[in-house]
Amino acid sequence: MKSETRDKLMGVSVATLCSALYKRGLKNQTIQDVRPVRPKGRNMVGPAFTLRYMPAREDRNPMTVFRDPKHPQRHAIETCPEGHVLVMDSRKDARAASAGDILITRLMVRGGAGVVTDGGFRDAMTIGELDIPAYHHRPSSPTNLTLHEAIDINVPIGCGDVAVFPGDIMVGDDDSVIVIPAEIADEIADEAVDMTAYEDFVVERVKEGHTIIGLYPATEENNLALFAKWREANGR
Repeated sequence: MKSETRDKLMGVSVATLCSALYKRGLKNQTIQDVRPVRPKGRNMVGPAFTLRYMPAREDRNPMTVFRDPKHPQRHAIETCPEGHVLVMDSRKDARAASAGDILITRLMVRGGAGVVTDGGFRDAMTIGELDIPAYHHRPSSPTNLTLHEAIDINVPIGCGDVAVFPGDIMVGDDDSVIVIPAEIADEIADEAVDMTAYEDFVVERVKEGHTIIGLYPATEENNLALFAKWREANGR
């Protein structure tokens, strides 16, 4: 992932990215029913590193499985590359946790850019206090072994009804999380920056009392001319 692309995506909203992707026919990229454990006031941006859970079976998931250093959940925490986002497929089932504060703290210390699950986190309030952006459906105290078996690392997964492929670019803000296919991330970032500039211009005009007709969307040439002047004056 280019550092320039990362910087651009740090400054745009998930809502704007939704619109940019929609223009390309990608309508289902926002992870559903997942929200920040605690808003950070800044974006989460990074390539996806994935972990897949399957339904647990009691004879395979005693507490002793955690003694195995290659246990997929533990191994994912210890191998997720710096700057990546750990994305977990928990089958939208928050009745048992996807991880807890110790594992997420370790991910943070190792340089993880964030963590996303369509299930829940245990110790969620503690995770919310960490510096790493974290997204889930809701708090969940039972250990993952109760209902989930970690089975695959860095394979294509589903998270919140969205396909996530390793290396896809994850962007989260204080509202939600979106998945950008890696091959179009650069152009989506450029377009989102331009869209954000225009939206900021529109907000200023609307606050001044101007109608949205002809302004949003820009169907009147005069508004485009005013935007060009605004952009030059504001260095946007």
